[in-house]
Amino acid sequence: MEPWNATWRTRALPELATRDWDLLVIGGGICGAGILREAARRGWRCLLLEQRDFAWGTSSRSSKMVHGGLRYVAKGQLGLTRDSVRERQRLLGEAPGLVEPLSFVMPHYRGGFPGPKVFGGLLSLYDALAGKRNHLFYPLQQLRYLAPGIREDGLLGGTRFFDAVTDDARLVQRVLGEARAEGGEALNGMRVVELLRETGQVVGVLAEDVETGAQYRLRSRAVAQATGAWADRLRQPGNGRIRPLRGSHLLLPSWRLPVAHAFSFMHESDGRPVFVFPWEGATVIGTTDLDHADDLDAEAAISAEEVDYLLAACAQQFPTAQVSRVDVLSTWAGVRPVVGDGSAGLKPSDEKREHALWVEPGSVTLAGGKLTTFRLLALEVLRACAGFVGKSVDDQGGAVFAFSKPTPMPALSPAQQRRLAGRHGRQLGEVLRLIDEIGADCVAGTDTLWAELAWAAEGELVLHLDDLLLRRTRLGLLLAEGGRAELPRIRTLCQPHLGWNDARWQQEETDYLALWQRCYSLPQGDYQIAAPPISSLSRLRERVGERGDITKRTKP
Repeated sequence: MEPWNATWRTRALPELATRDWDLLVIGGGICGAGILREAARRGWRCLLLEQRDFAWGTSSRSSKMVHGGLRYVAKGQLGLTRDSVRERQRLLGEAPGLVEPLSFVMPHYRGGFPGPKVFGGLLSLYDALAGKRNHLFYPLQQLRYLAPGIREDGLLGGTRFFDAVTDDARLVQRVLGEARAEGGEALNGMRVVELLRETGQVVGVLAEDVETGAQYRLRSRAVAQATGAWADRLRQPGNGRIRPLRGSHLLLPSWRLPVAHAFSFMHESDGRPVFVFPWEGATVIGTTDLDHADDLDAEAAISAEEVDYLLAACAQQFPTAQVSRVDVLSTWAGVRPVVGDGSAGLKPSDEKREHALWVEPGSVTLAGGKLTTFRLLALEVLRACAGFVGKSVDDQGGAVFAFSKPTPMPALSPAQQRRLAGRHGRQLGEVLRLIDEIGADCVAGTDTLWAELAWAAEGELVLHLDDLLLRRTRLGLLLAEGGRAELPRIRTLCQPHLGWNDARWQQEETDYLALWQRCYSLPQGDYQIAAPPISSLSRLRERVGERGDITKRTKP
């Protein structure tokens, strides 16, 4: 198969635009990818168009959790919870190394809510929906071993339960890979300008190639819109509106706040649940939940108030850690496409997270929904499109991810083998080919291999440097200053695969670093992230002692 890259895109786009499609999918997040995957499985002629990059919006900037929605049990949304826990178990079974179990600890304090009995009752129902008991209460003496450094004033103990965590952008990439393997096609950098209508029915789209400005009229029997927070842009006016809600996160180096579990607790200022959890070898503090009034076409960014809110949450639960702005490696903010019910004065956290379908002749718009249930959402959309396409849709129960026989990887540890298989699926052989060529070294102390960077540049339709460093890999989040220090080596490795000349690379690097500073650092005017902060190094020396023998991690 020809590498899926910008060269392929340039050659294929004019021909793809002339085809007669059964289904055009608008939106390259997890929901759009899921729709494409399920349509391709059934033999539909289907094409996905994404205006920016795959997973550019919410699906690369979520809280990374594949969960059943314990909070929905408390709100009485049992159907949503049942579907979520079952899909969580399916993903854990199908995509080990990409979707992994994560233990959560909920500490209980004297007079606090929820107490151990109430929370245990909710978890019993949660576990019953999943078909497996999955929680246990730990009294204070035992909890200390699970949660060193946690605030102990009034602490009664804690309940441990399990959900799952993922790399959301890689999840999208893998689902797209499955769709393409079964005949679906996907293009990024394609903005849908308008829906084409004839005699009151949608018959296709007018799309613009953002890279060249060229416009194409693509015809299809049905259009599925999975555009998240942008869902109101193309559809005809009707009932229900999207309420964009922003959720922001801080990422710390793991040594600064080492946690082996996710800690869930209620923020003292507003009673909202917040989390501190391990992810990709780092520690994440999240999330906020507030109305996002900024331009949706600009990348969301954390506000100074949100930074204060999340640092206050960390200080509340881990007071001796004394985490501050100087410890922050990066930030991210995503916009959740929540379907508002129109109630005046309803707080963001009180909005239901159930989805909606809006149908007009020839077009179906999916609004809202959860990462965990993307497969079920895709099936619902296809059923709504089936009448326009002239096909029927049933839930065949087929796996989202095709099973592949384990591949021997003697140069890698079992953990690395599991991780690579989970993140790359059908393309694992290509990554192993590049490991044979350039070695199995990791980038600057992360779990990401240089070979993964090379493969992304060669075969994962990277159009811009931020695609490579913020979504195909997460180096822009995990390395100080977005990986500035590693850019010379990244250039040496990836520029030939991308086919960029020196002027193009320099412009991409300039644009990327400006974007990172604007949207993935602390807010402008706040403390500017440095690498590594002197105060952070001082704290590290205090932890290991003043022996003068701190081990430095060398670059590969």
